[in-house]
Amino acid sequence: MKPKKMEITGLRKRWLINSLGPIVAVAVLVTGVFCAGTANYYYNMMQDGLRIRATHAATFFADYTMNSYGEFYQSASAYTEEFNEKDHLELQFIGSSGKIVISSYGLTSGLSPGTSDITGALQTGEVTPYRGTDPLTGEHIMAMCAPLTLNGRVEGAMRFVTSMSAVQQRILINTAAAAALLVVCLSMVYISSMIFINNVVEPVAEVTEAAKRIAGGSYGTQMENHYRDEIGQLIDAINNMSSQISESEKIKSEFISSVSHELRTPLTAINGWGETLLAEDTEPEQQRRGVDIILKEARRLTNMVEELLDFSKMEDGRFTLRIEPVDVQAEFEDTIYTYMELFRQENIELSYDGGEEVFPPIPADPERLKQVFSNVLDNAAKHGGAGKRIDAAVTGGAGGLVISVRDYGPGIPEAELPFVKQKFYKGSSKARGSGIGLAVCEEIIKMHEGEFDIANAPGGGCVVTITLPVE
Repeated sequence: MKPKKMEITGLRKRWLINSLGPIVAVAVLVTGVFCAGTANYYYNMMQDGLRIRATHAATFFADYTMNSYGEFYQSASAYTEEFNEKDHLELQFIGSSGKIVISSYGLTSGLSPGTSDITGALQTGEVTPYRGTDPLTGEHIMAMCAPLTLNGRVEGAMRFVTSMSAVQQRILINTAAAAALLVVCLSMVYISSMIFINNVVEPVAEVTEAAKRIAGGSYGTQMENHYRDEIGQLIDAINNMSSQISESEKIKSEFISSVSHELRTPLTAINGWGETLLAEDTEPEQQRRGVDIILKEARRLTNMVEELLDFSKMEDGRFTLRIEPVDVQAEFEDTIYTYMELFRQENIELSYDGGEEVFPPIPADPERLKQVFSNVLDNAAKHGGAGKRIDAAVTGGAGGLVISVRDYGPGIPEAELPFVKQKFYKGSSKARGSGIGLAVCEEIIKMHEGEFDIANAPGGGCVVTITLPVE
């Protein structure tokens, strides 16, 4: 199997272009400036040395050696013979016509180079430099030509010529060293950058693959987290999201199964009793009983549909309140007396303690509050009816008006207690219901700026506490 080739694409490409690109440009520019500065330094140093040498030599020759133009040749020959730097410099004496009269190399005597330094020195009387190709030999040279004056007139020139090969070789070596250093530095930057970006790209690729699996339906997928930075936080967030989606899917499936069962049971009863009532020999007592059952199951279906509609409104933000001054205590008492007879038929004792305190009306939605009270009392009978007793009370507290409903049933398992108000959650309860009633109740109380709490009561059973603010 061939190893996977690392392609310079995506984040790697953007990183290299945006981060490494400017570094390379600056490094190349700095190296170029350094090489150019080094070459210029060597050239200037060489030219200044030649200028000083030519100026001093020409002054000495004109003042102490050349007394007349007739002595020029003899003096030049003698000076050239005594010149001891022939191994790296060529000394030339130039006549007034621009031809080489005498040369320390001897081979160029009688020739006319015709370079700008000779012309400049003879015409202007100034020390003039030249850097370029020697027209006689084709070699790259640097020359410095100093005029020789006699009685105020330029009678010739003294010219020093040196080859540029040694300097150019030194400059080439420095340039090569700078280029090698540049390559090494850029290679190190590139390698470190690729290591860094790979440490980012590879985890991102893993997260991308995990996200694709989650999007494809593999809810609950977890990634190993070996990082302690922002990548690690991202992986933790993805893992948490995956777990929550998995839990939501599980709850949704349980909700669909539960709702299907809850709808099937009353519909079966309605259909069965409907067929029974259509029979011609049905007795009046049996007909009455059948109609009661049909009405009861129809109400149950209606309540379930209303809960589903309320939940749908909560999800898309259409769940609203119709606020008006409401005597909450009176609304709760009306609900209590409505359920007393229903609970009595099921052999459940409902006791109510209204206290002596009178609470002023508060801004609220009476229908929504009655919906909460009815749901709480219905749950108390459904889940705690085995205790055959339910206590309800209205008291005043630090937070305002406090309504409590307690049953004496088995209570709620401690592990399930934090989740009972979540939508669709039913836990280990076998009681009928959609699992969204308490979620709707909590939302209603929150919209009234109150608190909705469920806890296990001391001595057994469950207690629901509703706190509403009172001015």
